[in-house]
Amino acid sequence: MAENKADLYSLKLPEDLKKLSTGQCDDLCRQIRTLLIKTVSNNGGHLASNLGTVELTVALHRVFESPKDKIVWDVGHQAYTHKILTGRLDRFATLRKEGGISGFCRPDESEHDAFISGHSSNSISAALGIAYAKKLQGDDHHAIAVLGDGAMTGGLSYEGLNNAGKSETNIIVILNYNEMSISRNVGSMAKYLSQMRTKSSYLKTKTAVERMLDVTPVVGQPVKKVVRSSKNAFKNMLLHSTFFEDMGFEFIGPLDGHNIEELEAGLRAAKAMHKPVFIHVNTVKGKGYAPAEANPGEFHGVGSFEISTGNPDVVSSDSFSSVMGKELCRLARADKRICAVTAAMKYGTGLQYFAKNFPDRFFDVGIAEEHAVTFCGGLASAGMIPVFAVYSSFLQRGYDQLIHDLSIGGLHAVICVDRAGIVGSDGETHQGIFDISFLTSVPGTTIYSPSNYAELRLCLKKALLKDKAVSVVRYPRGRDLSVYGVDSVGADHLHINNGSDTLILTYGRLFDNVSAAAEKLAGENIKCDLLKLVKVFPFSEEIIEIVKGHSKVYCFEEAYRCGSLSEKLAAECGNVEIFAIEDYVHHGETADLLDELGLSAEKIYQLLKERLGNET
Repeated sequence: MAENKADLYSLKLPEDLKKLSTGQCDDLCRQIRTLLIKTVSNNGGHLASNLGTVELTVALHRVFESPKDKIVWDVGHQAYTHKILTGRLDRFATLRKEGGISGFCRPDESEHDAFISGHSSNSISAALGIAYAKKLQGDDHHAIAVLGDGAMTGGLSYEGLNNAGKSETNIIVILNYNEMSISRNVGSMAKYLSQMRTKSSYLKTKTAVERMLDVTPVVGQPVKKVVRSSKNAFKNMLLHSTFFEDMGFEFIGPLDGHNIEELEAGLRAAKAMHKPVFIHVNTVKGKGYAPAEANPGEFHGVGSFEISTGNPDVVSSDSFSSVMGKELCRLARADKRICAVTAAMKYGTGLQYFAKNFPDRFFDVGIAEEHAVTFCGGLASAGMIPVFAVYSSFLQRGYDQLIHDLSIGGLHAVICVDRAGIVGSDGETHQGIFDISFLTSVPGTTIYSPSNYAELRLCLKKALLKDKAVSVVRYPRGRDLSVYGVDSVGADHLHINNGSDTLILTYGRLFDNVSAAAEKLAGENIKCDLLKLVKVFPFSEEIIEIVKGHSKVYCFEEAYRCGSLSEKLAAECGNVEIFAIEDYVHHGETADLLDELGLSAEKIYQLLKERLGNET
């Protein structure tokens, strides 16, 4: 009699997962993959990583009891199936939409999300803290960290491993190995894990030997007992000692990450040990969708795409990132001192052009922003000009290195801060709103914020060839959408003097919104002067004089208020009213979020009309 298929929408999740047969689980995984592809094709998001972890997630929820057992997902970009299985199936169509569920794990969204996620390599440390808390509270449940091999290129993972292995807690670390982070993994650990992936013969050989001894008369059982008691010697003979065993973990794997039975057997064994366990799971990134399997990098994080053709809406050459990358190549042809550094984000930051043209001067250090900054310091100290291209929210991890390893020594390095400002659907963990606040606190740092492509090219050239210490060029995600394409013609600022006592000050892409608002006000006979900063920090004497020369100054910033440029100008000049971002910004479309924050052209117009309309 044929077995009934499991219907994803009729199950009580996650409880009913434990009632299913392996065959029903396999069918459920197919349904989940179909839902993942459909939803991400409409909403954008992380596809390849989630397709690779479907069976692993199902197995986790069958073996463990969430939320009593805490599953900590590293980054969270592989946790969509987890969301589906933990009460968010009915809202999954709202993924990454404003008012909908987040693309990352959020404890305020579900009790099954054990820890905030968004940035890489923190899961082991967080899970260890949870495991210790459970131990202190007499709770025998487990803390499980699930991380990809890309996260193993980040130093925080090793800090966590170093403490977890000897912790005598119920922590389980699951390494989801697929040979990819966002760009292909690099470094010695990536090579080591790749070698381990091919050594699944260990478990098979161990099982075969034990089975043979089971059926060997008289001597079989005694020999088997000896083998078990000398398991370390046995393992060394077959696989040598693993790095993770040397750190104090029991090691299980490699396991087939798409075989439910094998995964469950490994997870149940780890659960029964009640000590630190490291499980190595091999998966295929993009599993079940041919275009994603063939191009997992392109389908890591995508916009909407057509399912039938698999054509992702990837970042085009018409973007700030690509324009920066191409201009850097042009400058590097003339100056052999220029090097480029990325932290596993070659394509995301536009450095693929540099990597192709100057492979000897291109360095992908993995997900290791702290190392990247200090590495740039080493290059700079030896006479090179390093350029580190990095997302604004990821640069946050390199703050100490900016101070200690670049600024104090007066070393010249260029930091290209991509995704500055609101980035949209990735939400709080990825909005680039803090770089102004922390970069302006680093002595000797020069910061540029171009509003269009022409200014970006000029700022990059100045940062590389004119400046002498830490120099930053920050720019938004996506392409130049400016309608008011007035650039500074190489100057550090642009002052549009309309003879008004009111000044509107801004920088970056907000200049377009401010210009639109000012034009609308002018149509109602409300005049304002405009000041666009291109070199936004430190302030020149001319900028201070312009600001002090107006009785009313309104500053609009796509940045966090505390530590903002507006705050610094207000302290210096006293006549500045600040309109900046007051808190973390949730996920949604960038244009909608800017409007909600009062930074759209219409909201700026309405605010200024309210302030100035009665004075005309």
